[in-house]
Amino acid sequence: MEDSVDESKRRAVRFLEKEIKTYTALSLFLSKKGIREHARTEKRKVLISPTFYKERMKEAKKLVYELKNPN
Repeated sequence: MEDSVDESKRRAVRFLEKEIKTYTALSLFLSKKGIREHARTEKRKVLISPTFYKERMKEAKKLVYELKNPN
């Protein structure tokens, strides 16, 4: 039972680490001036905001920390 929990945590950490890399790339890409001007629409503003992805990175890093450290 303990092994399956550990493996589940390891998978979750690997997934979150990939997500962090994706969020970092998206945040950098979307912070470019040309991209912001080209993609400016009120409806999709949140999803194209670098701040949106920076917040997701913080959340993912917190989860990784919690999963890696024993209770």
